[in-house]
Amino acid sequence: MTDQKSNANDETVAVSDEALAKAEAFIEADEGATNRLLGWAGTISTGIAVVMSLFHLYAAYAIVPTQELRYIHVAFTLILSFLLFPVAARFRNRVRWWDIVPGIVAIATIVYALWGGDDFTDRATVPDHMDVIVGIVFIVLLLEATRRTTGLIMPVVSLFFIAYAMLGPHLPAPWTHRGYDLPRLVGHLFITLEGIFGVAVDVSATLIILFTIYGAFLSMSGAGKFFIDFSLALMGGKPNAAGRTVVLSSFLLGGPSGSGVATTVMIGTVAAPMLSKAGFEKNAAGGLLAAGGLGAILSPPVLGAAAFLIAEFLKISYLDVIWMATIPTCLYYLSLLIMVEIDAKRFGAKNVQIKPELGLGEMTKRYGFHFISLLAVVVFMIIGYSPSLSVFYATLVTFALSFLRKDTALVPKKLVKALADGSIGALNAATTCACAGIVVGVVTLTGLGLKFSSIVISYAGGSLLLTAIYTALIVWIIGLAVPVTASYIICAVIAAPALIKLGVPDYAAHMFIFYYAVLSEVSPPTALSPFAAAAITGGDPYRTTLQSWKYTLPAFLVPFVFVCDPQGVGLLLNIPKGGSWVDILEITFKTTCGLLALAAVAQNWGLRHNTPVERGLLLLSGLLLVFPSLIEAIIESIIGRDISYTFVPGLIIGLGVLVWQARTRTQPLPA
Repeated sequence: MTDQKSNANDETVAVSDEALAKAEAFIEADEGATNRLLGWAGTISTGIAVVMSLFHLYAAYAIVPTQELRYIHVAFTLILSFLLFPVAARFRNRVRWWDIVPGIVAIATIVYALWGGDDFTDRATVPDHMDVIVGIVFIVLLLEATRRTTGLIMPVVSLFFIAYAMLGPHLPAPWTHRGYDLPRLVGHLFITLEGIFGVAVDVSATLIILFTIYGAFLSMSGAGKFFIDFSLALMGGKPNAAGRTVVLSSFLLGGPSGSGVATTVMIGTVAAPMLSKAGFEKNAAGGLLAAGGLGAILSPPVLGAAAFLIAEFLKISYLDVIWMATIPTCLYYLSLLIMVEIDAKRFGAKNVQIKPELGLGEMTKRYGFHFISLLAVVVFMIIGYSPSLSVFYATLVTFALSFLRKDTALVPKKLVKALADGSIGALNAATTCACAGIVVGVVTLTGLGLKFSSIVISYAGGSLLLTAIYTALIVWIIGLAVPVTASYIICAVIAAPALIKLGVPDYAAHMFIFYYAVLSEVSPPTALSPFAAAAITGGDPYRTTLQSWKYTLPAFLVPFVFVCDPQGVGLLLNIPKGGSWVDILEITFKTTCGLLALAAVAQNWGLRHNTPVERGLLLLSGLLLVFPSLIEAIIESIIGRDISYTFVPGLIIGLGVLVWQARTRTQPLPA
């Protein structure tokens, strides 16, 4: 939709093929390097993927028994994983016998389980010899499929948990437990609905795949391109237009993309040259792009795959999860926008002229129906439909609205591609959920969750603040090695109980873990979003990662408000115990002011360049408003007695610095 004939626009869309190839390599690292199959192999794999999508759309509308749905979902997942993901990179783009045979065997194991019916499930605690053999074969195939789609780490983690379950009596205290032999363990993991086919696979089969199908329909109908063009048209013509475009488009693209890395690359191909022309340094531009990509998986209505698991673990509606994410998302983007505005002032951003082929009004008139598609999920849930039915009907709405324009219509060829992409896009999350079921099964069997929470609380001396810090570190470290979904599942069962034991509401504890699991997107050594952004901008990957940390500062600090501030649950649109809706307004106001102060610290710029003293005072102001328990703990350790905190000192300090800067402003020099 942009006029690429003008010189200005040529400068804003020119990203080299080499840079795009490097960026796409990081998408493959995040989502798996799939085979590009042609001929009979391509037709068969596409056909299986289309049938998988149609089956799940049918299951969303009709009634499919729980066990059958989960088993069939995993069967589709395994066969496609073996066909589409090579055993090694050098075997890409061709299907070999060692891809076909494991897929057939995987289907045979699922057929064996389904054929056994109730007799099979009744043997969970005492499986017979054949059950154990089939179960072991299935677990090995699942680990291999997960290795192909997500890498080696998750299968290795699962093997460690299996070893923990079997070696319990030989472990040192306090990790010791009774231990379980192989038949008992295989029965629990393979036969019951508390292991591999547990909650995580249920969410994958009933929500995650439906949302990936929905996202594929949005993408194939041109929604992603429209959202970027809309952002360019709306934000263009000002010195800070480039940065604002990244912020707005990343929010809108969260639905069609569903991936932080993919969103970073999608926006970066258009916005990176604009950021460069505006005056952004390469690493800063990459950091902003990565922060935008991270925001896309924090943003309603889709969020990340782990958000669906929150609803299932807590037995609440997914609509409740969307409401809980609303204020934190607004705060995240507000802080990001403020940093972009400061950037424009700090280094004197240059004006970037954007001349869209269509004006904003005409563009919205022609393609604005994409907004209806994007909001349809929430509207159907508000009406009262279940999340599964809501996304089913939203997909139908997207399909119907696509025919309003000839160039967006999901004609048969596009429809087949959308259905296939929907299932293929879910494979990464589906294998992760199934493999994480091994971890969950071991935790429930051995009681590791309660044991681990007791250990954490013991190390923290019963302090909620220290427990929250330890929990954040645990989630963050685990997130460095495994995907976001797996990180959330693991920590939800082993770390959340510690926070809940200390009085944190369960929903606040799970949202805390969700946000820190998502932060693995911008944390080395697996900081795929910043690394992909650096490939596009030509910056240094690690310096870009540091810049992304600066921009994502709110995501690191706001979750502590959920668990450490008595009013903190107000940010999740829940009224604190004994409080009222006024508490929601007050905590939102405090946190907003604090994030503005911390943004000024991160950028070292308020109304002008900060002096060291001003920067220190703004940091104190921000922490008093956002993270007061940390300041209280430090002061109490110094003076040796409890203190009572109010947010007024933080507000006074922050306003005082800004008033002083307003009175002493000088002409800034470009950074």
